[in-house]
Parts: sequence; C-alpha cells; structure tokens
Amino acid sequence: MNIRSLTRGDGVVIGAAVLLLISSFLDIYSVDGVSDDADFPNAWESAPVLMGVVLAGIVGAVLVVLSRGMQLPKPAGVDLGQFGVAFAVFAAWSALANVFDPAGGADNGGGVAIDAGAGLILMLVGSVLLAAAAIATPLVPALKGALLPAPRPQTQQPHGAQPPGGYGYPGAQQPQQGQGQPFGGQPQQPYGGQPAQQQPQQTQAAQPAAEFSPFWFAVPVPRPLFSEDGSPTPIAELAPGTWYLAVESRGPALIAQTQDGRRGVLQDTSGIQRG
Repeated sequence: MNIRSLTRGDGVVIGAAVLLLISSFLDIYSVDGVSDDADFPNAWESAPVLMGVVLAGIVGAVLVVLSRGMQLPKPAGVDLGQFGVAFAVFAAWSALANVFDPAGGADNGGGVAIDAGAGLILMLVGSVLLAAAAIATPLVPALKGALLPAPRPQTQQPHGAQPPGGYGYPGAQQPQQGQGQPFGGQPQQPYGGQPAQQQPQQTQAAQPAAEFSPFWFAVPVPRPLFSEDGSPTPIAELAPGTWYLAVESRGPALIAQTQDGRRGVLQDTSGIQRG
C-alpha cells in the first residue's frame, strides 16, 4: 500500500476510527446523583454497542482507506470501498440510537433514569465524522488533496534512467543564459571550424529539440493513465506522492512514464506539481 496515495479525507477517516476506539473504553451510561466513581460498563461489556458502533465503524474505516490506497478484490462484484462507506453510515446510525436510548427497554418500567455516558457521546461524534469523511472525500476538492506532500528527491531519481541533475529533475540546477553550453546547442567554434556566418543556421536547426523538455511531476489526486493508442481503458493509475517523468506533450495532455517503464497519456494535467 502506498501511504502517499492517501488523501486528507482518508486522514479524517483514520482519526475518527481512533476516536471510536478510545471512546469504547469509556462509560456508556450516566446516572444523575450517582458518584463519578461508580463502575459503569463500557462498549466492550455491551455487545450491541461494540458490534453495532465501534467494530462496524472501524471495519468501515479500514475498507475505505484500503480501497483508496490499493486495489482490493471485488467478491461477487461488490466494491469493498463502498461497502466500507455503508458500514460507516450504519455505525453513525447505531450510535445515534444508543444516545437516544442508552438503556434500551430496561428503564421503561420506571426507576432510575439512565442517560448516555461520555463513551456513547464520543462514539456518536466519531462515527458521524467517519461517515461524513467517507462520503465527502470523493466530492470535496479540499479532502481529495494528498495527505503527505510529495518529497523532492535530491540524489537519486525514481526511474534510474538519468543521473541526478538531468533534465527537469527535481532539485536540478539549470544552466543560466550565457553560462556554459545549453543542451542541444552548438559548442564554441573549434579550431578550423565553420565560418561565423553559418552559425545562425546551426542555431535554428537546434531550436526544435528544445520545444519540449522532459520534466518530473506529481499529481494532486489519483489520475488514470491511458494507452497511447487511444484505448479508453486505463493502463495504470498515477498516485499522489510519487514522481513521474513527462517525456512528451500532446496538446494539453502529457505522455508520462511510470516507475516500471510503462508509457501512457495523462489527459488531466490540472494542478500537477512540477519538480
């Protein structure tokens, strides 16, 4: 699993699941007039709360995060990521029901009134936050951003095709105008070289090679990479937090190369981070 492919929304989902786990160790009941030192049960002593809220929410969070960080199998054609969202919504619904009636039907006959304890209240907050993040992450641009920023490699490039400091490599220093010999340019006139009047033609001949300079880039969100033959089926998915090499431009699209050497067309180049 590529950790850098996780989004900010996935971070919220993970945080909400941790809050659910913490709340499961707190009291689920509260009774007016009873000392705070009284021994009330927590979620691990109540099967309906444990199964319907805590475990359902944690399982939903795991499925949601794994489905966005790696390719999960689809048993019987079921998308496990969507199944995780359903678990998250169910956990929030169950938490709300338990807060409204923490004792179930036990206090309907009169006697001591039992209210929701700190554990149930935190479970409601965590499960609602979890369900909201799981649903909104694919829809809200702010939540689709990368959770961890892409690192800028300095001494070792991802592909290994060019040494550090090559074309467009993140952190490489480009020669300034007038200093040194530019890539594809002409060397200084050697001994016995061509007359000076032929140099403009040589410079013009070298200009087309500089129309596109390959460069490294990272995508802000997962983007599909399509085959160069125009097939509508993606051949790979570019993940945030990883550097890819743009080797050619094709109108607004880029021909990109993955770490395993595959080439394809990146049609959506909006918001990419150049190295």
